[in-house]
Amino acid sequence: MFVGISGSRKRSIWVVPRDAKAPPVPFGTGGFCFATCHCEGGDRPPEAISLHWWGLLRQAEALLAMTRLLEARMLDKLNEIERTALESLNAIKDQAVLEAWRVANVGRSSPLMLVFSELGKLSKEERPVVGAAANRVKAALESALTERAEAIKAAALAKSLEEDELDVTLPGRGVHLGRLHPSTQQLRRVLDILADMGFQVYTSREVETDEMNFQLLNFPPHHPARDMLDTFFVDAGERGDNPILLRTHTSPGQIHAMRDASRAAMNPDSPPPIRIALPGMCFRYEQITARSEIQFNQVEGLVVGENITFADLKGTLIDFARRMFGQNVRTRFRASYFPFTEPSAEMDVECFVCGGVGCQVCKNSGWLEILGCGMVHPVVLQNGGYDPERYSGFAWGMGPERQLMLRYRIDDIRYFWGNDLRFLEQF
Repeated sequence: MFVGISGSRKRSIWVVPRDAKAPPVPFGTGGFCFATCHCEGGDRPPEAISLHWWGLLRQAEALLAMTRLLEARMLDKLNEIERTALESLNAIKDQAVLEAWRVANVGRSSPLMLVFSELGKLSKEERPVVGAAANRVKAALESALTERAEAIKAAALAKSLEEDELDVTLPGRGVHLGRLHPSTQQLRRVLDILADMGFQVYTSREVETDEMNFQLLNFPPHHPARDMLDTFFVDAGERGDNPILLRTHTSPGQIHAMRDASRAAMNPDSPPPIRIALPGMCFRYEQITARSEIQFNQVEGLVVGENITFADLKGTLIDFARRMFGQNVRTRFRASYFPFTEPSAEMDVECFVCGGVGCQVCKNSGWLEILGCGMVHPVVLQNGGYDPERYSGFAWGMGPERQLMLRYRIDDIRYFWGNDLRFLEQF
């Protein structure tokens, strides 16, 4: 092999074979550029090369040998990494240990990944050779890892089937499914019936003012009817004339609904008709007994429009009772009193336990009370934004828990909120 200078500004070494016709081969970085000095055709013989250039030739050959040595060492290192990793992999029989092997051999800080980071030290001719070898080792290790994981999984399953006792004749364990609370079930059933009859569901807040809960519903302060509605007061207010309280009934929703309809009307003097159902929880400060609770659900019904009569009230509630208790149910209305309705009534259905003959459930009367109702009082209509001279309406209130007690002969209302699964799972 002969070399010579072709230019001192070059920054690469060219090694030329003895065959002068072969193209020069680039080698390494950081030296001079050498060209052939083959003594044919009048060229200078190699003996004519000065000692200076001959020393440079020796440096080039040393650099070439060092680079080839680095390449060989990296290839040997890759072979050693692959051999060691595969030997340790074959001895693994546990999934946790397998994960540790993966981190140690193909993770970001593994020796294999360090080889990739050292590729920049090689020349551009040697870099593809070592890079290809590193990719081959990585692919081989990852493939072996996948196979070993499948083998460990299969071995664990086989061991479980062999050692664990499995009686295929035993019945399967059923999945325990939850269900809605019985009060919620009955509440939704009531609302489904009313929705089928054309009522829209309207909800209002549970925390009210004394004005909304009593005064606008024709309960002035110190009215004796307030004694029937023992109240939880939250805040007495600044002057104490309009305290904050937990609503004792869903009837305040009547005022909210009528005022919302009046505000939304194009003409405030002609608000639209209303047909809504108002469900929600009510609260009363009563002693907890088998017949009374401090909280209970209630469904309020409200219909407001022109030419609404008591006949409309009776027809609507009788239709509801038939949908709820059966088409052959008998009903009756008894005169009663509520400050926000005039006239007022209680509605009863024939006892479905004894068929009207008389039993302990109906107290030997043959009838069961299910709701209170009446025509909306003119004062309530006016407070809601409707002219009582032009509009009329009717309203009622019913308790879903009471209907459940009557239907299933439940003798203690405390069961509904006692969270006893033996009771709740029956519904």
